[in-house]
Amino acid sequence: MNSRERTVMTMNQRARWEIRGFFALWLGFLFFRVHDPFSFLLLNTFLGYLPIELSFHLGAHRPKAVWLFWPLVIIWLLFYPNAPYLLTDLFHLSLLNPYAASGLLRVTPHIWIYFTYMMLSALGCAFLGFWSLNYVSESIAQRIARGNGLVRLLVVLTLTVLSSIGVYIGRFLRIHTIYLFLNPEQFIQPLLTMWTYHLWIFVLLMTVLQLFCYWILHLIMTARNTTND
Repeated sequence: MNSRERTVMTMNQRARWEIRGFFALWLGFLFFRVHDPFSFLLLNTFLGYLPIELSFHLGAHRPKAVWLFWPLVIIWLLFYPNAPYLLTDLFHLSLLNPYAASGLLRVTPHIWIYFTYMMLSALGCAFLGFWSLNYVSESIAQRIARGNGLVRLLVVLTLTVLSSIGVYIGRFLRIHTIYLFLNPEQFIQPLLTMWTYHLWIFVLLMTVLQLFCYWILHLIMTARNTTND
């Protein structure tokens, strides 16, 4: 391992601990500061962080026990939709009645404080979630096709469509990932009957949105690597 590789590894580890530190502090802040009707933000942010943390333990050569890789990928996929899910939480800002009688946005500090809370959680979980999607898809492609670009693209598309379905389940059926572990029998019937026209329209739109954000992140990462070279 040359000095440059050691530097990159150190920076990656440092970035991971910075992310962990941010979410630890942010979740603690939300616990004390966010109240109804926005108390949901604490749980949703925590669930959105879990796939990011899980991705830290995946890679082309991680975990070292090969048989653990695919179970961890499945667990990651079950939690991954919670990251882009927070983007749909932005609709809850309507609870603050942000528009005055004149039709203009109100400048009341309370509204913009909660707007900031929502945006920090949504952008933090969503874009770091897209990073985890990039990282996990690359790891899967390395495992099954030695990093083949077409295979990796197909993996990204598949995972994005599945995550869009997961967002639909969480948003409209109100089934959080954690409930699937606690009481899965209760949700079998709703999952079997949810395949409607509205679901596929939502999945299509959510997939386009996620792929657009993923593409932007990919451009940024590519530009950074080109600059480093």
